[in-house]
Amino acid sequence: MDVPAGFRHRKSSQQAQGHHRRPQRSKGHDGPTPLFDDTSSMGPGQPGPGGGFQGQGSYGQPQQQQQPPGMMYPGQQLMNDPMANMAMQYGASLADHGKDVVEKQFDRFMSLSKLKYYFAVDTTYVAKKLAILLCPFTHTEWAINYQQDEPVAPRYEVNAPDLYIPVMGLVTYILLAGVALGRQDRFSPEQLGMQASTALVWLIIEIVAVLLTLYVMNIHTALRKLDLVAFCGYKYVGMIVCLLASILFQSIGYYIALLYSSVSIMFFVVRNMKLIILPESHEDSIGHGNKRRLYLLLFIAVLQPVFIFWLTAHLTGGPLKAKI
Repeated sequence: MDVPAGFRHRKSSQQAQGHHRRPQRSKGHDGPTPLFDDTSSMGPGQPGPGGGFQGQGSYGQPQQQQQPPGMMYPGQQLMNDPMANMAMQYGASLADHGKDVVEKQFDRFMSLSKLKYYFAVDTTYVAKKLAILLCPFTHTEWAINYQQDEPVAPRYEVNAPDLYIPVMGLVTYILLAGVALGRQDRFSPEQLGMQASTALVWLIIEIVAVLLTLYVMNIHTALRKLDLVAFCGYKYVGMIVCLLASILFQSIGYYIALLYSSVSIMFFVVRNMKLIILPESHEDSIGHGNKRRLYLLLFIAVLQPVFIFWLTAHLTGGPLKAKI
């Protein structure tokens, strides 16, 4: 069929324009052209096609944001500061130096090694020592079988003084005091602290009184301060016996136990401390004019039942009910 020449020319120009508007496809791509670029393979923080950052790396993963260089966690800047590190090191060295100074000052008044010696006990020693304290009349050998310059642990010598029994006796006395006050409807939590502080204060007063007596009378003995604390602390065993008798047998049991405990502790103190304060025999001491040592020994022995009565009578509902 013959077509006019003008019509053929118009159709060819339209085909040429349509061909020019058709989007170009890459080689090997047979499907339709996507409207948006695929960014699923890009990791977080990588720039996208528009120059921005991808907020999500893959499907289902939380968004990860980069920390700006000027932002730090609280305290991070302080830890990175060299002056702060120097200050921390100086503070640590100052604390170590202070600890050494405290230990040296403590050793001037009381050596830790000597203090450990008084707690070197075992079950056998405690059982034998309590038997001697409760019934000292059957004990015959009172000498301490070691030299003063080479002491041995108390667990190897039953006559050696220790601090374990006095400390445990003080704790037991405070607990029994709470029980005794509870039976009389006078218990309160503050009472335990009052009983503990009262017992400690009177113990300090007793020790200071003995030391002042030694100084005033100008008596030089082998009695050490911790030995004196131990001997004065043994009266807590008698105080425990008195409180138990009061709880179980009321006032009559208390006074019987008080009488027996007073005689027992006086006998124990005299026989045990005699070899320390009176190294010679009794007759030789009187003959050489050392009556002051004998008076000191009797003074320490008499103080024990006085403090036993003073620290236990107000707990039994007896005549001394006032709070001490």
